[in-house]
Amino acid sequence: MENTRKAGVLCHISSLPGKYGIGSLGIEAFRFAKLLHKSGVKVWQLLPLAQTGYGDSPYQSVSCTSGNPYFIDLDLLAEEGLLKKEELKASKCDGKVDYCALYETRYPLLRKAFSRFPFDNADFRAFVKTGKYEDYALFMTAKTVYGGAPFCDWEEPVKRRDGDAIEKLRTEYHEEYLFWQFLQYEFRKQWDALHAFCAKCGISLIGDLPLYAAYDSADVWAHPELFKLDEALKPAKVAGVPPDYFSENGQLWGNPVYDWAAHGKEGYAWWTQRLERAFETFDLVRIDHFRGIDRYYEIDAGAETAKDGRWQDGPKEELFAHLPCKGRVIAEDLGTIDDGVRSLLKKTGFPGMKVLLFAFDGNPENDYLPHKYNENCVVYTGTHDNATVRGYLDSLSAEEFILFRSRVAAELEACGILVDLGEKEEGVMEAFLRLALFSKAAYAIVPIQDILGLGDEARMNFPGTEEGNWQFRLARRPAAHAFTNLKKMIKIYRR
Repeated sequence: MENTRKAGVLCHISSLPGKYGIGSLGIEAFRFAKLLHKSGVKVWQLLPLAQTGYGDSPYQSVSCTSGNPYFIDLDLLAEEGLLKKEELKASKCDGKVDYCALYETRYPLLRKAFSRFPFDNADFRAFVKTGKYEDYALFMTAKTVYGGAPFCDWEEPVKRRDGDAIEKLRTEYHEEYLFWQFLQYEFRKQWDALHAFCAKCGISLIGDLPLYAAYDSADVWAHPELFKLDEALKPAKVAGVPPDYFSENGQLWGNPVYDWAAHGKEGYAWWTQRLERAFETFDLVRIDHFRGIDRYYEIDAGAETAKDGRWQDGPKEELFAHLPCKGRVIAEDLGTIDDGVRSLLKKTGFPGMKVLLFAFDGNPENDYLPHKYNENCVVYTGTHDNATVRGYLDSLSAEEFILFRSRVAAELEACGILVDLGEKEEGVMEAFLRLALFSKAAYAIVPIQDILGLGDEARMNFPGTEEGNWQFRLARRPAAHAFTNLKKMIKIYRR
């Protein structure tokens, strides 16, 4: 990571305002980038951009390297002549993201756009020829053919990727295959335009790379030998984390764990390609659940909770030996951290994460206290898995708030920041901004919810729950004055 102090904002594409039920890569994304630029913000962090699958989580995708078709801007498709005004009008929708409604309405609309697309387009033909989305397009074609069933329930030749069966699938359902290629073509075209605009504004984009692939995905289907599966190609071992701050039963994610020995035999080619694709898409990449690269927690498939899992050795620094990652990776090192993870961070040189909401438990040795940071870290007021700062403060009793406020005041004093907190929540929320931006951390990232002072109605995710997540959306474009305080502090603390 470059040795430059920067301030950033965490806001996923899905959370942007807009007319069609979910944020997109269109005009509102460009306007948001302009707002960041005018406010002195140099970093825009996103959650995974991949196409979501069951559960709507961006961390569970049908393909690790895909783009989410829901993010394709409909107005831009209309400008290409692929959609009509009346079709756009019928697609208007306000409020939180309703993934069920999107699934029912957005794909039929995208198919209409596809039906009007000129297939002799040279750029599109070249895009398909690269083969970057071959596995994805074939997987989604088969999903359509088999009525959405998981790949383990497909006919054996297709399930096991028999060469003749795959060629027959591509030939007999060629239009369906091209539809999924079309979606990725349009996504990449729009994404690349936004990325270029952000670069022009001096804004770096941080992407998010989930450690694990979803089971029912093109990744596992195309490379079953790289995952711990049984003879029927079903997971034998699955991923999760033991009981922790977020869940007393741990978190049972259900993703198949990697067969790291098999990855090692092929020189980590699959992972190298995945990281290369991520670096093509983003300026920096946050690797989620980074500790799983040192040691990972695996649970027997079929277990009801994550309580009885086992720790196993991961590939450690060997995973990154084939690719120059230093300066472009942020390690999500939250949760159960031990000497092995600390050693891996030191060997790779990757910056870890600090979260202010974890800092004020009264322990003077708490590593999340800002006065203890060095330059090689990224500080967040909170993450997508946390309560918002206001939401957390609202959850405290009057006595708990007074104690929490006193701890924040003590940290301000330890940092030499002489401000009066006042008696209300607003003073504590401003203190969080000050502490993050003042700290030595190379980057200070603030979720959009904390900039706007929103409560837990705006929370993005409740770990360990399956419903009601990933739905937060801005009701309208944030006004410039909402960023006034952040802009002022960016100047004060020289970010």
